[in-house]
Amino acid sequence: MRWLQRLLGDGRVQLDAGRQEALLREVQHRYGARAQLRFSEQVGAVTEMLDGDDGLVVAARIVSQVADEAHADLQTQAHEVHRRTGRRLLVNRRNYRPLWAEAGASLRWPLFTLPCGFHPYAQVAAAVAVVGSQASRLDRVTDPNPLVTHVFEVLDLTTASWEYGRVRIDTDAAVLADRLITSAGQILATMDDPPRLPPPVRELMRRNNAFDVHDPNGPRAVGAINLGARMRERLLV
Repeated sequence: MRWLQRLLGDGRVQLDAGRQEALLREVQHRYGARAQLRFSEQVGAVTEMLDGDDGLVVAARIVSQVADEAHADLQTQAHEVHRRTGRRLLVNRRNYRPLWAEAGASLRWPLFTLPCGFHPYAQVAAAVAVVGSQASRLDRVTDPNPLVTHVFEVLDLTTASWEYGRVRIDTDAAVLADRLITSAGQILATMDDPPRLPPPVRELMRRNNAFDVHDPNGPRAVGAINLGARMRERLLV
């Protein structure tokens, strides 16, 4: 584990657990759905706040916590569906697409209602941007392997919700997806032995479908995003 060897052997890495907790609390309580700022402004503010190694650790924690809580939420939803209908649903963290394809109408997208309160278009988008832009330093402060797995999980949940979960694709949603793709590619590029791309990413990369992107405040389409093309561009390095 190169990241652990560097953390133990490189005296230049000075981490402050107390500062990390303070940063995490401020990001958690100051920003999100209740903040009187546009999501793009929140992303900029949180990204600036999470500068440096302690901020990078906090950003990685946010991404991982969101992935873990989303998985737990979907497991709970699957149990509820089974209790109501007798239908058993398989919740596979490596590939959520079959779950959403089968039961999307019965599921709610968990990223809007996580216990941590992190909003996908605010704190999560900012944290994803931070871990991507500082990917070259990740192995000095944390293990990048589970982190990139969590980035892909959130990307899978985001894209599957567009197709099967009736989540509206507005510019904030498109920015989140683009940041997830870009940051995953940035992390993979720094790894000596990067993991294989997960099944939902490989599936989408074989496609060339464009999704309309809407104005957050109205029904008008203002652009489009081609997930397959974007993934091929950023992940095939």
